[in-house]
Amino acid sequence: MGRKEDNIKKAQALMTKPKQIRNIGTAAHIDHGKTTFSDNLIAGAGMMSEELAGKQLMLDFDEQEQARGITINAANASMVHVYKGQEYLINLIDTPGHVDFGGDVTRAMRAIDGAFILACAVEGVMPQTETVIRQAIKEKVRPILFINKVDRLINELKVTPEQMQTRLTNIITEVNAKIVKLLPDDLKKKWALDVSAGTVAFGSAYHNWAISVPFMKRTGITFKDIYQFCAEGKQKELAKKAPIHEVILDICIEHMPNPLDAQKIRVPQIWKGDPESKVGKAMANCDPNGPVAMMVTKIIVDPHAGEVAIGRLFSGKISRGMDLAVSGMPNRNRVQQVSLAVGADRIPVEEIDAGNIVAITGLKDAISGSTVSTDAEMEAFEKIVHYSEPVVTVAIEAKHMKDLPKLVEVLRTVAKADPSIQVEINQETGEHLMSGMGELHLEITQYRIINEHKVEINSSQPIVVYRESVEKLTPQEFEGKSPNKHNKFYVTTEPLALNIVEEIKSGRIASEGGRIKDSKAIQKQLQDLGMEKDEAKSVVAIYGPNIFLDMTKGIQNLHETMELCKEAFLEVMKRGPLADERVMGVKVKLMDAKLHEDTIHRGPAQAIPAMRQAIYGAMCLSGRTLLEPKQKVQINVPQEVMGAATREMQQRRSVIEDMEQEGDMVIIKAKAPVAEMFGFSNSMRGATGGRALWNTENCGFEMIPRELLKEVVASIRTRKGLKPEPYDAAYYSS
Repeated sequence: MGRKEDNIKKAQALMTKPKQIRNIGTAAHIDHGKTTFSDNLIAGAGMMSEELAGKQLMLDFDEQEQARGITINAANASMVHVYKGQEYLINLIDTPGHVDFGGDVTRAMRAIDGAFILACAVEGVMPQTETVIRQAIKEKVRPILFINKVDRLINELKVTPEQMQTRLTNIITEVNAKIVKLLPDDLKKKWALDVSAGTVAFGSAYHNWAISVPFMKRTGITFKDIYQFCAEGKQKELAKKAPIHEVILDICIEHMPNPLDAQKIRVPQIWKGDPESKVGKAMANCDPNGPVAMMVTKIIVDPHAGEVAIGRLFSGKISRGMDLAVSGMPNRNRVQQVSLAVGADRIPVEEIDAGNIVAITGLKDAISGSTVSTDAEMEAFEKIVHYSEPVVTVAIEAKHMKDLPKLVEVLRTVAKADPSIQVEINQETGEHLMSGMGELHLEITQYRIINEHKVEINSSQPIVVYRESVEKLTPQEFEGKSPNKHNKFYVTTEPLALNIVEEIKSGRIASEGGRIKDSKAIQKQLQDLGMEKDEAKSVVAIYGPNIFLDMTKGIQNLHETMELCKEAFLEVMKRGPLADERVMGVKVKLMDAKLHEDTIHRGPAQAIPAMRQAIYGAMCLSGRTLLEPKQKVQINVPQEVMGAATREMQQRRSVIEDMEQEGDMVIIKAKAPVAEMFGFSNSMRGATGGRALWNTENCGFEMIPRELLKEVVASIRTRKGLKPEPYDAAYYSS
């Protein structure tokens, strides 16, 4: 292992030279070859044996990943590469492509400065490819394109050299158009793909070769040569002449930004504090002597070391024994160990400087997304906004009563390590609800609870997560009375404009747990989105994509009671009147109130129930409805089984939005409710004889068809132990 140890020494020497560091990642659609690609880079840099590269899948060190042949976790590795006589340290994060693990991609993007977007030469650009480009540019991460599996074009599709060039040009044009469309003006020219400059590469990760135009000029290899090598089955020789790690790592050093340049562009995007403050300047300059500013992007649980927080260090240096503050937590945490991550290994070091991706044990309060600093007052990094939210839930309980306390602990750890998993623990019933991005996401998490955390569990069938909403404006104000009948609140509800719902969900309209930080800024944002000035300046709380407005004028003592009204608003938004599900897209307006002059008679026990009844009643009058989660489905099938595939989709209440023909393949694009997609993979394989390829992407919530509403509501209520019929408005006015 001499070469690996030698490289580790070199890596330690380079950690303090930000100009010679590159933090990069891979991102692509599922099965486009990211892990094989990453492995070959690591092997080429001498961090694992070259024979095993692409077969060993070093970064898929989780046994579930090896069993299923997909990447579930974003994994990290560091390697050293020599370019033009100088050594560079490259920190690489390999991310998952499966839609259920999109959260991991978003979090990995926060730690890196450049990403290789992989596209398969045969399949071309897929929906998930577009999603990862969007995620990269939102985080100001520079995208560079690698077109993989070029050998399959030649050997399986038997294209001519001319057809090959046309096909590759089409993929480049399509990816470039997507990148440029999303880029801000100042980066359009700098970051657009340019084949001649070398920001596009082609190759086969599996067969270990790659090529770029500058490399071709330097070595004299031409496209014709590549075609010859592949057609004659001499890819091993090609890999010796154009080794993938050399071509790709050269591009990486030449075109990916180093932390000094990257942080100037990225920090204003991901941190909204004062750029002139001490920490603001230190991060923009990647200053190792500034205050520590680190963003945790991942928590892994190591059986020996416990929880390990992995993240990007933007300024300062972290050393063993340091006391650090975790944003939002009262106590400081002591650093027990600092390491550099290489696949499943971590190399302990005494201290580590800004600009690196670091692994730290001892930060017991950190979760994915935490800001860690020496300064407890530091403004936290922007919240990581995930592109889709959990849509499928399972109920979990411990098989043996004695494991119950351990299960609660394990579920907390699981939710800490993967923020895309939401866990609700019901202390009364002992039932724990775990929500995730899809069937596979929950299956893997349950597997981990049983095998890694050693707790035996029983779980229910997956259940779909719905949202409640309203259809129209309340015809009249609804009166909610307090139990002592001395306080009355008059409320109306109506649907919230879709563009405002989208802005709140994307995190651009900021609110922390319902509280509004900067009401002036929010007022301006809402007016720009078309809300009337009167309403925009009356917003007092935002929770989930719902807004609470105080439209009253000059009511005595209301400002004292307002906190209680907000409390009631939050309660209703968490559990709607129709089926106890979360509420989405509702505008709640307090129009008038009558309050008892004596504080004792308008305390929490009076005001909260009165306000709660008022909102529930108003929602009944507004016409309550359920929103169900939908998925976009794209299916590639040969023409002869197209009928079977479309029939399969139509049975699942899906709407077919588009059909395109490419050669003898048909691409069907449809939108289907998540509730109808359980067991989809087996039936689709059966219907098409295993000849269909498909992928899904969550695409938000839409109103459930009216004819299904009553039946779905009754089934949710029965499952939750409520009576099947929801209460009507009269119940809330008593």
